[in-house]
Amino acid sequence: MVTSLFSLLLSLAPEFTIVRLRYQGGGNWYWGPSALPNLLTELEHRTTIRTRKEEVRLKPTSPELFRYPIAFITGHGPIGFTDEEVLALRRYLKSGGFLIANDSYGMDRYFRKEIKRILPESELVELPFDHEIYHIFYDFPHGLPKIHKHDGKPPQGFGVYYHGRLVCFYAYESDIGDGWEDYEVYKDPPEKHEAAIRMGINIIIYALTH
Repeated sequence: MVTSLFSLLLSLAPEFTIVRLRYQGGGNWYWGPSALPNLLTELEHRTTIRTRKEEVRLKPTSPELFRYPIAFITGHGPIGFTDEEVLALRRYLKSGGFLIANDSYGMDRYFRKEIKRILPESELVELPFDHEIYHIFYDFPHGLPKIHKHDGKPPQGFGVYYHGRLVCFYAYESDIGDGWEDYEVYKDPPEKHEAAIRMGINIIIYALTH
């Protein structure tokens, strides 16, 4: 059962959406403009959750961040947060916020460094295939789906816990974010697009109910 401040705000809001985080470093924080609108459209079609499709883009220090229960970050390379942004994201996650991070290829080592700055007392750990996030709405018995080849490694889903609550899900060597985009962008086969959408819905439902 959701008990955070964010669940209360969600119950009072007419529509749900996800905020995209802006960052420094040149890692293309804006990559994939059709991804979140497409995911939110499918979420509304397949569940009872009403969604707002327009993408919200905020810096971590924006006071408005705390209006959104889920934040999203993606990129292709260096990402970086100022000390003030690190503190803001720490408050956000400790207050009930949830972060979805998607390595669109090339941001892995930078993200690992920044998430350690944000929650230095927590470790980034691989989630087992029987974790609820892989089964809460759609069933993924083998964990994250593989959407794009990248380095050809198996996809891995990592998480960060704070006081026993999963506060961040990190998709590595999967690129579910690109799988949410319009067909014309990557021309992913229907089964890849569907797998990415289903996994995204799982993450959202998990974040909103834990």
